[in-house]
Amino acid sequence: MIAVISYKAGNLASVQHALDRGQIPYYLAKHPDELEPADGIIFPGVGHASSAMDSLREQQLISYLQQTTKPLLGICVGMQLLFDASAEATPNGSPTQALGCLSGSLERFEPKGNKEYKVPHMGWNQINYTQAHPLFNGIPSGSTFYFVHSYFAPITPWTLATCEYIGEFSAVVERDNYLGVQFHPEKSGATGAQLLCNFHEIVRSHSCK
Repeated sequence: MIAVISYKAGNLASVQHALDRGQIPYYLAKHPDELEPADGIIFPGVGHASSAMDSLREQQLISYLQQTTKPLLGICVGMQLLFDASAEATPNGSPTQALGCLSGSLERFEPKGNKEYKVPHMGWNQINYTQAHPLFNGIPSGSTFYFVHSYFAPITPWTLATCEYIGEFSAVVERDNYLGVQFHPEKSGATGAQLLCNFHEIVRSHSCK
């Protein structure tokens, strides 16, 4: 069973609908004791990184997410918060300190006068794999997914797939049990549905070990 984290920055309705369509069993969880029975975790997110971290702190989830060994899929802001920090500022103007499960910091897209590019990066774009992974089963490299974001993760040793917008950035990352996708699989049609099913299979395989 997958637990979907319910917090103020979560894009819950779309994720729930996608899981329902894929007949993937899940439940909503707000606190660590509610996450504990799960075999895997989906960490969704939209909006401001700082507000999302505040919500995680209020729900006492930060330490749990940093220490869990369950397969975890971060979506959009949920992926970004797996990194050390984001240039997206807190109310006092400092960078947002994130979970630190993956090393690296998020930066803001800067078009640098090129009117061809707009921020946020919004719409369909293709991803290209840097290595094979079970998350990509049945999904060819070069497939397109739906993106909405103003901040991007750099290319790191944890990068599984890249995307190109203004420059190259990490579209999919993995470190140990942590997986993250910058795009929204729940809004990405059949390819997104396949990716969520693949994550479910990863969770099932992990729970059988």
